[in-house]
Amino acid sequence: MNAVRTTCPYCGVGCGVLATPEGAVRGDPAHPANQGRLCSKGTALGETLDLPGRLLHPEVDGKRASWDAALDAVAEGFRRALAEHGPEGIALYVSGQLLTEDYYAANKLAKGFLGTGNIDSNSRLCMASAVAGHRRAFGEDLVPGVYEDLELADLVVLVGSNLAWCHPVLFQRLMAAKAARPAMRIVVVDPRRTATCEGADLHLPIAPGGDVALFNALLRHLHARGHRSDAPGLDAALAAAPGETGLDPVALATFLDWFAGTPRTVTLFSQGANQSSAGTDKANAIINCHLLSGRIGLPGAGPFSITGQPNAMGGREVGALANMLAGHLDWSRPEEVAALREFWSAPAIAPGPGLKAVDLFRVAAEGRIGALWVMATNPAVSMPDVDSVRAALRRLPCLVASDVTRESDTMDLARIRLPALGWGEKDGTVTNSERVISRQRGFRPWPGEARPDWWIVSQVARRLGWGDSFAWAGPADIFREHAAVTGLARPAERVFDISGLAGLSDAEYAALAPTRWPVARRGAQGGRLAPAARFVATPFRPPAHEISTDYPLRLLTGRLRDQWHTMTRTGPVPRLMAHWPEPTVTLHPEGAPPEGSLARIESRWGQAVLRVRHDPGQAPGTGFVPMHWTDRFAPPARVNAAVNPAVDPVSGQPELKHTPVRVTPVAMAWHGFVLARRALGTDLAAWSALLPAAEGVWRHELAGVDAPAAAFAGLRALVAEPDAAWVLLEDPAAGLHRAALLRDGRLLAVVFLGPDHALPARDWLVSLFAGDAIGSAARRCLLAGAPAEGPAPSPTICVCHGVSAAAILGCGGTSVAAVGEATRAGTGCGSCRPEIAALLDSAPPAAHIPKDGSGSRQEYAATLVD
Repeated sequence: MNAVRTTCPYCGVGCGVLATPEGAVRGDPAHPANQGRLCSKGTALGETLDLPGRLLHPEVDGKRASWDAALDAVAEGFRRALAEHGPEGIALYVSGQLLTEDYYAANKLAKGFLGTGNIDSNSRLCMASAVAGHRRAFGEDLVPGVYEDLELADLVVLVGSNLAWCHPVLFQRLMAAKAARPAMRIVVVDPRRTATCEGADLHLPIAPGGDVALFNALLRHLHARGHRSDAPGLDAALAAAPGETGLDPVALATFLDWFAGTPRTVTLFSQGANQSSAGTDKANAIINCHLLSGRIGLPGAGPFSITGQPNAMGGREVGALANMLAGHLDWSRPEEVAALREFWSAPAIAPGPGLKAVDLFRVAAEGRIGALWVMATNPAVSMPDVDSVRAALRRLPCLVASDVTRESDTMDLARIRLPALGWGEKDGTVTNSERVISRQRGFRPWPGEARPDWWIVSQVARRLGWGDSFAWAGPADIFREHAAVTGLARPAERVFDISGLAGLSDAEYAALAPTRWPVARRGAQGGRLAPAARFVATPFRPPAHEISTDYPLRLLTGRLRDQWHTMTRTGPVPRLMAHWPEPTVTLHPEGAPPEGSLARIESRWGQAVLRVRHDPGQAPGTGFVPMHWTDRFAPPARVNAAVNPAVDPVSGQPELKHTPVRVTPVAMAWHGFVLARRALGTDLAAWSALLPAAEGVWRHELAGVDAPAAAFAGLRALVAEPDAAWVLLEDPAAGLHRAALLRDGRLLAVVFLGPDHALPARDWLVSLFAGDAIGSAARRCLLAGAPAEGPAPSPTICVCHGVSAAAILGCGGTSVAAVGEATRAGTGCGSCRPEIAALLDSAPPAAHIPKDGSGSRQEYAATLVD
């Protein structure tokens, strides 16, 4: 009854959420993006509201400070940097986690008053190439289509998008459409066979970097089939060098024919295309094909860039990328710069674009940045060649970080720490991938001394002498100003225009319903766009750094289904960690180190050590590593230390999908794990990963090079408690050391060490921590790590409903629908449905699998346990 309509803070789908102050969360059936659906991360939002390690008070030089003292320190740091380095020596690095109003305030301060173009967003790492492609083709950064087009299309081509994991609500909309119209075809273009491929009619395992070659070939094929266009640039685009796709000729021909023969085609592209030294060309090669075939701005047809963050689009609207101005205004048009200068009363407006992210941190490493303000992001983990970035952050005379958490790698390095509001507390707007502006509304009180990001910016501006230009009473004031800016370009042609919203009253802003731009007049609602466009020649270029004999494998990085960015929000939630609980490198089994062993991923820039995971769907010669792991959770597994810093020459977006590496086994004297009722840190052994296993239970995955007996004794000493008793099993000759600590029958900790990774699954042991005391049967099995009877522990597949692989295989269902009916698996967000289907396909024949869950299904499930 007291639910507040707000918006999910995760991906660019922009799902509507109904949330209560008590933390009850469900999808908003009235929101056009999700129509009531939520993914596993969205479903668990209520469990993220009380983050451990929340930053609640300002800090300066490691000590608690008043807001006045902290804000004075920020202002003084920027004032000194301006005096010593000029506007080129100061910078802001912001985030798609900010609301549009926060973004606008930061951009106005930087470009309008500090006089620097050096404000860039972490959207540079995910969407900058799409932005640059749009601007080259359409003259403006815009997405022509809407989500409904995915449901209306007869062919959907997913390029570099694991939609099932990264945008699961859209994936479920797509799967529902295909179920209703089985003739619809889905093609996945991806070097990896991902969960998304389980719902596809054709998977094209393209060579990393081969997307331009594929769409250049398609452009020529369309032209040969009689497609024509009067848009400029076609001849140069047709003459562009084709390149190699690495695809089977039959599969390639099938795709070309399907695309050419299907008028209602949507090509959805995401980070797999953008994160490349040729990312902008990939975007334009895709747009070229839609332009030639006339498939832009029509129902069920168009190129569609799907954003990674909840407000990446909002940041682009307000100009929070270093090469953009607010409101899609353009530095190349002096009259537009003059209009913005006059509107802002900002005589010191930045004369031109600033440094993009990779260049910004490189310049900081050279000592040419005197002050940097990082907002709501964690570049000490997320940037490529990240150890060099960390060195740059350490060198900064004034590093300011504003965030919700004290526990981030970047916050550790900051001199001034400012507590910002988090989701559930802050108020403003976000814009999703289909250009829908939605309200994000606060429904919880502000904790401690945390404040809105826009307020923090305005207070610094006041201390620098510009208070009158930042004298907003609340986010509604900022939104009205932002909306008015979008009308400044008239009468120049510009599609992005929400000036019709500039007159909203506070009450109308508070009640604003999801609204798609453009909104050039009050009451309008934007739809599909059919902008004037031009062809852009996209000659094939190989990746910036090719593989070699020293570095023969290609490393790709990306996301996990249930984790978000650097895990500050999702990492502490046990059920979100259950699906993929360790940092891993996924390799094709051929020639890879043994599954479960540790391997070093090494490039010319750095290295990471991860657990090996085999997957026949991983292309030979490539490896995949999730990007999420940090010093807080697994210091050796920070993969971006190894990722190459090459960038696209147009967009400045890093090549996160192609780093030449070598993979070598890492010999350890022992492997082990500790389960305890408190987190013991990440420095317990040579290799260590920390994760929440259940409420109040922490799992520590370990491997060491010291003597096993000594390591075992040291770990036991760490968890020992008064009046508690040990149950022990030691076989030094076999390298086995196991212990459980109990007090009055209550399990306090377990310590298991062995000579290799073949240790019992953790799930059953974790479950024993829930009771006040464990029974005698469980106590007898403690050091075996598994119950004497009953189903073997197995990995969690469905996070929404906590359903394991064993339960799925033991329920008697032979289809995804039947499994859902029996166990509820796959009936929540649905992102696990591809895995359920794959599990069923690989299971023994149904005739040999009893419905009661005994026998071969359990035996099969046991093989899934690492």
